[in-house]
Amino acid sequence: QVRLVESGGGSVQAGGSLRLSCAASGISKALYYIAWFRQAPGQEREGVAAISLITSTAKYADSVRGRFTISRDNTETMIGLQMNSLKPEDSAMYYCAGGPRLTLHVSDFDDWGQGTQVTVSS
Repeated sequence: QVRLVESGGGSVQAGGSLRLSCAASGISKALYYIAWFRQAPGQEREGVAAISLITSTAKYADSVRGRFTISRDNTETMIGLQMNSLKPEDSAMYYCAGGPRLTLHVSDFDDWGQGTQVTVSS
């Protein structure tokens, strides 16, 4: 059974940094991609970054490219999202998700964590 657990959210001032982590278990690494999504109140869930657990090939949304970095550890079961130069518009609930493709589309992901809140104040 796949289990994804996020951690690392919190509150930070604009321009600051946070690092989120996603602990994955019960997955088939060779067939799996992990992505980070976020959802602000009243808005649709949007993809932020995704990574292959085998090759570390990554994909980013234009809104975060150059500020956020997705990575995996050597065990391929802990996926991080380093967020730098944070802006108030980055405030949202952040979710990690797992699926069979390297995309940022919600519909391509079958497994989801419970989320962790990120709040950026101006």
